[in-house]
Amino acid sequence: MSLHVYNTLHRRKELFEPLQPKRVGMYVCGVTVYDYCHVGHARVMVVFDTIYRWLEQLGYDVDYVRNFTDVDDKIIKRAAERNIDIKQLTDEMIDAFHTDIGSLGCLKPSHEPRATAHMPDMIHMIAALIEKDCAYVSSSGDVLYGVRSFDGYGQLSGKNIDDLESGSRVEIDASKRDPLDFVLWKMAKPGEVAWDSPWGKGRPGWHIECSAMSCSHLGNTFDIHGGGMDLKFPHHENEIAQARASNGGDFARYWLHNGFVNINAEKMSKSLDNFFTIREVTQNYHPEVLRMFIIATHYRSPLDFSDSALDAAKAGLDRLYETKKRLEKTPETKQQTDLPDHFIHAMNDDFNTPEALASLYDINRALNKALNEEQDCHELAAQFTSMLGLLGLVQHDANGWFQRGEVDVAHIEALIDERQLAKQGRDFARADAIRAELASAGIALEDSPAGTTWKKV
Repeated sequence: MSLHVYNTLHRRKELFEPLQPKRVGMYVCGVTVYDYCHVGHARVMVVFDTIYRWLEQLGYDVDYVRNFTDVDDKIIKRAAERNIDIKQLTDEMIDAFHTDIGSLGCLKPSHEPRATAHMPDMIHMIAALIEKDCAYVSSSGDVLYGVRSFDGYGQLSGKNIDDLESGSRVEIDASKRDPLDFVLWKMAKPGEVAWDSPWGKGRPGWHIECSAMSCSHLGNTFDIHGGGMDLKFPHHENEIAQARASNGGDFARYWLHNGFVNINAEKMSKSLDNFFTIREVTQNYHPEVLRMFIIATHYRSPLDFSDSALDAAKAGLDRLYETKKRLEKTPETKQQTDLPDHFIHAMNDDFNTPEALASLYDINRALNKALNEEQDCHELAAQFTSMLGLLGLVQHDANGWFQRGEVDVAHIEALIDERQLAKQGRDFARADAIRAELASAGIALEDSPAGTTWKKV
């Protein structure tokens, strides 16, 4: 019954043994806040929210850190396009992130550090790398990490350093001692946002941000580092090299990576322009349907996005909400009970949510049978409620779930007017909250130059 997790670092399932018996330190790579989150982001957040819930269920005090990258080339470019400063853009996008991820039922992590708040930590780590001859100032003025200075490079991704150097992914750059070397500190171009450093005004490279933020909050050695499979190389590989070389710690002991989201057998990504934002999906489906869709597939497996899969997720939720509605008519008796063994085994087997859902449906059937036969069902009801909470499902009012077709037109239009005023006043957090409130009630908004319209979904 002990928890086993698949550790990407060793390519096998391992018994989970945290550094401290009652505490878990977990760092998950967050988002670069220049645009709205898409379904790939949703998968990362829901997966690690479910892992967070289960670790706490096992009795661990989880120190969950999830960062925001709030300075990089994409952010600078987008802010320039909109003629606003980067803080205004990133504040707006972080508010939107909280609205979108909150609508999926994700709990807030313990800490949400921003890269721009950790410049001293990054500069300190870079200075340590230079002192240890693992990094150097290039002819361009940028500070670069010398990849061949780290003997274990490639261990996480399973890539051979010589094969990488001869591969097509490596750009030739005359300022580098080795084509594989990557940027730790980038000299600012005229007019760009910049921070003072011993090497001149500039900003950090992407990889150093997470190494510095994770070690700052969790120490030089901690338990879990998570993120999407697309980050395994080069981002996570580079994080390991930087952190271990600079401070001598083991960095993360267990590496957990969720699989890709695919559309038509192709990875969903902004670079391929085949992505859907959370907001687009939740115009047609309740956010909890998207959460159900995500956890119905094991987190390490590919997730095939389609309307039919979302429809199946909604049908499953409808069954569970129907049971919740029936339970609301029975006398409530507070009761503590053990979770079913099948459910515990599933979650302890590398967070196998499809098997956990199968266990939930077994309890759902047994509970409905007991209700039909007017038997005592308090233990089953307690198990049902606990399992739902651990998966983050069926957390809304059951009557409201089935009455989504009944709308108060005047109320909807009043909220739309309030949202418009909020946008005009640049209160984007309130505008996003109104959209999320209406989406949870089954109302999708469509913005156009002519104004905002709405429809039932």
